[in-house]
Amino acid sequence: MGWAALTYALATLALAYPALSGQFLVSLHSDQYIAGFAFRDFAAQSLRAGHGMPHWNPFMFGGLPYVGAMHGDIFYPTALLRLILPTDVGMTWGFIIHTFLAGLFTYMFLRAWGLSFLPALVGGLAYMLGGPIASYASPGHDGKLFLGALLPAALFLLLRGFRDGRNWAWGAFAIVVGLGWLSPHPQLLEYLLLTAGSFALYLAYGTDSTGAALDRQTAFKRLGFALAAVVVGTAIGAIQYLPVREYVAWSPRAAGHDYAIATSYSFPIIELVNMYVPQFTGMLDKYWGQNSIHLHSEYIGGPILMLATAAFGGAAHRKFRWFWVGTLIVALLWMLGGSTPFFQLIYAIVPGTKFFRAPSTIIYVFSFATSVLAALGTERILAKDLSRNAVLGWLGFGVLLALLAAAGVLNGFAEAAARGVGATLAEQRGYDLNQVSAVMVQRADANTTALTLGAWRSMIFLALVVGIVLAYVREKVTVQVFSLALTVLIGADLWTIARQYWMFSPPAKVLYASDPAVEFLKHEPEPGRVLVRALSDSGLVFPDPYFGNDSQGKGTGLMVHGIRSVTGYHGNELGRYDAISQAVGAGNAPATMSPTFWSHENVRYLYTNAALADSQVKRLVGPIKNSAGSTVYLYRLPGDNPYAWLAAGKTTAPDSALLPVVLDSRFDARRLAVFSDSNTLKVIPPTSLPEPLQISTATSEMAPGHATIALSAPSPEGSTLVVSENYYPGWHAMVDGKAQPVYRADYNLIGVPLPAGARRVELSFRDSAVDAGKGITLAAAFVALLALAGGVMLDRRRIG
Repeated sequence: MGWAALTYALATLALAYPALSGQFLVSLHSDQYIAGFAFRDFAAQSLRAGHGMPHWNPFMFGGLPYVGAMHGDIFYPTALLRLILPTDVGMTWGFIIHTFLAGLFTYMFLRAWGLSFLPALVGGLAYMLGGPIASYASPGHDGKLFLGALLPAALFLLLRGFRDGRNWAWGAFAIVVGLGWLSPHPQLLEYLLLTAGSFALYLAYGTDSTGAALDRQTAFKRLGFALAAVVVGTAIGAIQYLPVREYVAWSPRAAGHDYAIATSYSFPIIELVNMYVPQFTGMLDKYWGQNSIHLHSEYIGGPILMLATAAFGGAAHRKFRWFWVGTLIVALLWMLGGSTPFFQLIYAIVPGTKFFRAPSTIIYVFSFATSVLAALGTERILAKDLSRNAVLGWLGFGVLLALLAAAGVLNGFAEAAARGVGATLAEQRGYDLNQVSAVMVQRADANTTALTLGAWRSMIFLALVVGIVLAYVREKVTVQVFSLALTVLIGADLWTIARQYWMFSPPAKVLYASDPAVEFLKHEPEPGRVLVRALSDSGLVFPDPYFGNDSQGKGTGLMVHGIRSVTGYHGNELGRYDAISQAVGAGNAPATMSPTFWSHENVRYLYTNAALADSQVKRLVGPIKNSAGSTVYLYRLPGDNPYAWLAAGKTTAPDSALLPVVLDSRFDARRLAVFSDSNTLKVIPPTSLPEPLQISTATSEMAPGHATIALSAPSPEGSTLVVSENYYPGWHAMVDGKAQPVYRADYNLIGVPLPAGARRVELSFRDSAVDAGKGITLAAAFVALLALAGGVMLDRRRIG
């Protein structure tokens, strides 16, 4: 295994070497740049400071639970890297390590099944450097990469447990399942469990590489062990998924997705061509296909596809081969999503599907199945049990495609496909058909040179591999030369594409460097949120860590500096905040641009790129350049807009009526706090509208999930402290040292009814589901480790 590990380490280093000089593996168009770094650095800083894992994220969208809303791999072992290394360095090495492990675990699985060294080496190389795994670095999808690496590890352990009867494998399998839960990417975890479950059934009731099968009693017992390991592994994930389970009802995903959303980002059939010619629909910024986001690659490679087809025929590994052919077909139909009727069956019967989208993400299972078949094909070639005509047929296909590209025929096909994509987008999104089709065709035309060169590149690598295969079969080269040449050619072929998806940037301290606007906000004594929005097209450099990829403020750069914003990028914020921030105000203007919203959400500052008249707002800083090079102004918005205020009275209203009430400019939040009639709070509505109180508030000791609010005078009977922070179960209040119930008020905020004479309120947030999950996780991890250690002892005793 040492030579295999060295090969995979060199292959990984060929992609990752800029990390050795401190560069950050992040594309400026990726989720990691816009949000992922800020999420992870927040927890890393809290843990380094000895404050533990944060439970509340106050820095975006009015606040949201940190664990329940999911902020990345906060409990996965890679988080430990961020405790001893800078956050960006730890994130970079998380990608590097798991790319290596994807290859190594695949090799271990194939060797354990009974394949010889070279086929197993080729299978691991094909998987780790293939587009579906190697390109995860580009969009910053580390959770997907983690599960991609864990898949072959899970299959290896099942093989050891079922076929070899190794008792230690069940504890190890439970740990792998637990890591899958902590990745955390529930959609790809589901795919891993379905694949592993299918393979477990195959091992229980099928035959191994020697043709032997388990007796029924043993098979049933080992299936029980596997199921128990899944249960223990699921329990290991409790610290992450117990809070998530409680949060779902509060999130935008509470009702699930309809079929149209669930099939969004399906794999377009036309893009299957990219598996051989990755430039067909355009790579990265040259992409013209129907998915608006295409930062990844589907490239499998002509040599690997040829080797996979070489697996067909011969008696060796026949049932194993057909299992992976079946897996490949199911994964293919699944990833095509709405492109075929097959997904309707999946949507109807597979649990969880209604909460996900992008069925194309199952492509990593497709890629793994292809890599297994490529390994089996290599085994047949080593045995010289192969039809030369089949190999020459692939060469003919490659030459023909290259000639068609040179003659412009392939580009004509691309133009026709682009025109069809335009028609589809026009129908789905209500665009002008002719205009959209013209744009798509123009993009396809701009990709002509890349497509032609790409077809010839693919043909050359395919021809070289075909040449070395034929030379070996005809005994023109030794097995050693063949092995070395095949490994180098396959690695080089995949590397030439994968390297384009490993984009390195300067360190985080440069990407998110402070500026005068940020420094001003960091030193403001009173808490106030920032509205980030571009108000013109000038002076912007996209992508920008503050403005995001467009003018809507979908960046989390302010979070890096500990500054609260009402915008950001997440996708799983609280549903009520989504509703209030996406509402439309007077004159069809966004509610977020209204003074009523600013008052409601403690918005005091505007971070923008436009010069505004001082009669509207007060300029504080600008013009300056931020870390991305965008022109920035910082303004003070009109109004006091405090973090907390005292409402003179309280009343109730139906939940459905609260949103328009709090956004109505005539609503005076200082007169009345409005509670939902679904609250358990007993409220006697006032007979007349009370006058606003002349009692101000001062906020101190602010920290994530904590604030102390002092009143300038004792509270009168019947008053309510309203705090501009999203309500969620887990908020607690101490009023002058005594516990006081907390309720949801004014649609989405925290409301604390006060007794007469109150002067000081201390708010704190603690997610009880995190604490409960922590206990379950620790207990389950102990059980898994105990099973692993006990299994090792039993196996040694049996061998001895």
